[in-house]
Amino acid sequence: MSKNNHDADVAFIKALAELLQENDLTELEVSREYGEDDALNVRVSRAAPQQVTYAAPVAAPAPAAAAAPAPAAATAAAAPDMPEDPAAHPGAVTSPMVGTVYMQAEPGAPAFISVGAQVSEGDTLLIVEAMKTMNHIPAPRSGTVKRILVEDGAPVEYGAPLVILE
Repeated sequence: MSKNNHDADVAFIKALAELLQENDLTELEVSREYGEDDALNVRVSRAAPQQVTYAAPVAAPAPAAAAAPAPAAATAAAAPDMPEDPAAHPGAVTSPMVGTVYMQAEPGAPAFISVGAQVSEGDTLLIVEAMKTMNHIPAPRSGTVKRILVEDGAPVEYGAPLVILE
């Protein structure tokens, strides 16, 4: 009986890996209950290749803008503002996972941060809920919150900019 379960589990894990690949997912976690004392918990992820493929599209718009020789003055004027790509900002704090953003610990509680607020390294900026787990996103450094790029309850992707700290 355990040999059959093992073969079925291996086939199940292979199917999950294919599902991960086909849908371009970063991570997939599944639990199977076989009985009272028998369960299978599987987490399939591929963080390293996903980071490389995400970095390429962020860099792609810059050469396209530089390739247009006529609006060079417009490009130079837009560079100091940098509103088009907040992920390229040196103070951007990005999402470490796919999930849902929450700006406060619980409904009705005050928000962790607001624009203009001073934060210290390690302070919670917001929460990203993924698979019913609340992940506190800490400030990577001390600074002032210049922009909040997400709304409470909004879905976010891996690597999406959340907050600009300066």
